[in-house]
Amino acid sequence: MNKRVIIVGAGPAGIFCGLRLSEFIPGENITIIEKGKPIDKRNCPLLITGKCINCEPCSMISGWGGAGAYSDGKLNITGDVGGFLVDLLGEERFSSLVPEVLQYYFDHGSPRNLDNVSQDPQVADWSKKARLLGMKLVTFPIIHLGTDKTKEVLSNMYRTLSDRGVKVLFNSEVEAIITENNHVTGVKIKDGDSLESDYVVVAVGRSGADDVTRWVNQLHLSFGTNPVDLGVRVEVPAEVLLPMTDVLYEVKLEYYSHAFEDKVRTFCMNPGGEVVKEHLDDVITVNGHSYKEKFLPNTNFAVLVSTYFTEPFKDPVAYGKHIAKLANLLSGGIIVQRFGDLLNGHRSTPERIKRSIVTPSLKDSVPGDLNAVLPRRDLESIIEFLQLLDKFAPGVGSRDTLLYGVEVKFYSMRPELTNTLESEVQNLFMVGDGAGITRGLFQAAMAGLVVGDAIKERCL
Repeated sequence: MNKRVIIVGAGPAGIFCGLRLSEFIPGENITIIEKGKPIDKRNCPLLITGKCINCEPCSMISGWGGAGAYSDGKLNITGDVGGFLVDLLGEERFSSLVPEVLQYYFDHGSPRNLDNVSQDPQVADWSKKARLLGMKLVTFPIIHLGTDKTKEVLSNMYRTLSDRGVKVLFNSEVEAIITENNHVTGVKIKDGDSLESDYVVVAVGRSGADDVTRWVNQLHLSFGTNPVDLGVRVEVPAEVLLPMTDVLYEVKLEYYSHAFEDKVRTFCMNPGGEVVKEHLDDVITVNGHSYKEKFLPNTNFAVLVSTYFTEPFKDPVAYGKHIAKLANLLSGGIIVQRFGDLLNGHRSTPERIKRSIVTPSLKDSVPGDLNAVLPRRDLESIIEFLQLLDKFAPGVGSRDTLLYGVEVKFYSMRPELTNTLESEVQNLFMVGDGAGITRGLFQAAMAGLVVGDAIKERCL
């Protein structure tokens, strides 16, 4: 019980791992290392003043709670979306952990309003309509915290860990993972000391994808290549999707394009929300948020195209960043374009945006032309999908619908892991979005519990 554990990253995977471990290991033997700030100091200027000042690291995606702290706090309770844990754990183990993940959230202030809409007659009709159009409507139970409640829950979790004596090193970055004879022995802090440890849990989010790639290469770990999810953030009047979002909250649709047979999907729908910037290292990407206590005029969601690369290419993160940098180069940040202008090959202008029926919620986005940024196969798939969505929900394909670019979901090379999420280096575990095995709050949290249980078994 006196084993030392270092957790790298204070997103949901790292936090839940810490909560589990601190139930049987003395808190002072657990150290969480986070490159960002505490939750009460994560004050993103963009959300306060409407202007981004390029904080380093970006408070929107780094700090206690990870990128999820500023998200709309959706807990998608399913193995079908949000990661690949079912593949590693099996259905039985995954299902057994669902109530445990929920209990941790409930114990720290999450609402208990679990919505399971799959049996709703309206949902059955929408599913049928989607199938007739060649799409799949994915439904599952969901709890919506909202951005405000998410911060409260995360603050309560920090308080629990602090009361148990867990050490959290903020504004600290791990430079290297230290090993000896294929056993992990600690980590090297950037511009600091080395810390010894019996176990190391790499729990970084997508903002740590570059770090995971570097550590995988340094340790010569086996890995697979994840896809690149590349696309746009779509903004429409909230009324367009209100009948569905009132019931489903998040409308998740999947489709394979006729043009290239690439998978296209909706992602992270925010009813009555707003579009926001995210800074990731040297690139600016777009995302969306919504709130529990207020409902704004627009609804936004991402349309993402998944592209898988084969030999010899092995760096999807670099590819995604290259596309994002092109948009940044042309606009100084985020491009916004009317869908009608995109179809007509016109660059949107401030005048065209101003006369649109949709007022941009991201005020410092720059009118431009996404035709000059997105690859042809992605652009054609996005257009095809949006025109199909307009038949499913009339108004989505309006000429005044706004598209923001680009949205990129970075997933690092995916290291080979056991069903306890241990790497080829003994006692080195890798969890969370940065390791390419999760893509959302719920499965990231579950991954943290899986590692906590694995370490517990070795300590007993």
